[in-house]
Amino acid sequence: MSPQTQPHAVARVRAAYARIEATARPEVWIDLRPQAEVEEEARAIDTRLAAGEPLPLAGKLFAAKGNIDVAGLPTTAGCPAYAYHPEADAPVVARLRAAGAIALGTTNLDQFATGLVGTRSPHGPVRNAIAPERISGGSSSGSAVAVALGIVDLALGTDTAGSGRIPAAFNGIVGLKPTRGLVPTDGVVPACATLDCVTVFARTLQEAEQALAHMTSPPARDLPALPQRTPGPWRIAVPPREQLGELDEGWAEAYEEAAAQLRAAGAELRPLDLAPFTDAAAMLYEGAFVAERYTAVGSFVDKLLSEGGAGLDPTVAGIITRARDIPAHQLFADQDRLAALRTRALVELGDADALLLPTAPGHPTLAEVAADPLGSNARLGRFTNSTNLFDLAAVAVPAGEVAGLPFGVMLIGPAFTDERLARIARTLEAPTTRIAVVGAHLSGQPLNGQLLSLGARLERTTRTAPVYRLHALSTEPPKPGLVHVGEGGAAIEAEVWRLPAEGLGRLLAALPRPMALGRVELADGDEAPGFLCEPGALDGARDITTYGGWRAYLNSPDE
Repeated sequence: MSPQTQPHAVARVRAAYARIEATARPEVWIDLRPQAEVEEEARAIDTRLAAGEPLPLAGKLFAAKGNIDVAGLPTTAGCPAYAYHPEADAPVVARLRAAGAIALGTTNLDQFATGLVGTRSPHGPVRNAIAPERISGGSSSGSAVAVALGIVDLALGTDTAGSGRIPAAFNGIVGLKPTRGLVPTDGVVPACATLDCVTVFARTLQEAEQALAHMTSPPARDLPALPQRTPGPWRIAVPPREQLGELDEGWAEAYEEAAAQLRAAGAELRPLDLAPFTDAAAMLYEGAFVAERYTAVGSFVDKLLSEGGAGLDPTVAGIITRARDIPAHQLFADQDRLAALRTRALVELGDADALLLPTAPGHPTLAEVAADPLGSNARLGRFTNSTNLFDLAAVAVPAGEVAGLPFGVMLIGPAFTDERLARIARTLEAPTTRIAVVGAHLSGQPLNGQLLSLGARLERTTRTAPVYRLHALSTEPPKPGLVHVGEGGAAIEAEVWRLPAEGLGRLLAALPRPMALGRVELADGDEAPGFLCEPGALDGARDITTYGGWRAYLNSPDE
């Protein structure tokens, strides 16, 4: 099929597989579906769209954490010896596909979803999308990085102790952790079945909410009698700085800036004693609740250890096997203590709409986690571990950067206040804009650093609408000129980047002639500001349209 007639979903699939090759991050994936198979599914989506069928997620690409069933792929939970072949998609996967989304594959994770670091896997540690020497966060590591790298639009994770939020914070994306039971966990290998939640990652809050709307079920339990909210501004609970404990340098200031941003938007900030939250957080791994992890996969781990333990992560195996010997009386004592802490925590929340916290206390390097795997993991869960123990909802969103690394915060609230939390979180979204690039600003190209220095993040790889010609210009560094011609044009490889709104003005101010900023039409009918070329600069320039893109031209054997 020629670029001029290439349908939307098929084009997006081809761009995604090209992006997988370009990023060279094999540790992100456990199993990828064959590209031809995915393209066939995409053609069917395009055909259904052309016939007028409503498919609200048509062409959206997603990945599923490796403990979630995707028909046609093994479910391994990060342990090859555990693999089984599901006969059907997990309900969450099936619902996204029914809305037109397309699954690319299953992603790497901390084995058996046991960890917050993203390094406990026989497939190797998943490196951070922005700073490869640092951890991606776990256990939903591959899912978060696949989104942050712009390979997929959405990804499914799970969250027992914070696994749907820590990776979001470390990779500069959004993570929604819904109320327990709002999203079905059928077809998901359990970590702690009574606490597990299926979560969604996306680059924007709007995309995450749209996906979550298709994943939810009617509540399987009676809705609690939430107190009637009295009119007035949002009420946000904020603990005193000293209760946050030790944070990485600059993180306390970034957190206070996020709180100030909410106040500037009209929110009322009120103090809260964080002690019941952090006390409960310590109980998740240090108390008897970890025994549920043995219930989930303990007998399998014991058997595999008796056969030599091939493929088992030693840290994960140690956590699960130690949980086998926790006495029953400790569980009952811990349940009583947790109930008392939850009562205190809800009293502290009072009629506040949300609790604002840093998502994590810091962002360690791969080397730091390797040196102290248990201590590093315990520190990361300080603010996230108590959420599911207390039956709360949460949303994790980006809140700027510290020393060039993403910084994120969480909004936590009572069960079934998911929509309210998302509305508050929108207040923290910084004004951004997008730019479409086709040449020297592409990933890995000489001018891509200009985008990165402005805080830009790759949103997606795509193609233009088939209305452009591409020419090789005589410039330094070499760059192409994109010209709108309408009929007789072709689809050209493009990347869409999202950057702070003020960054676009700075980029434009430094833009040399013959380049100009204009509207670039994309393959899916969307438009974005982008670099075009003045037609007068094309005299003597070689038409390279047939290559389909700048990188393909540079990599061609005859160049």
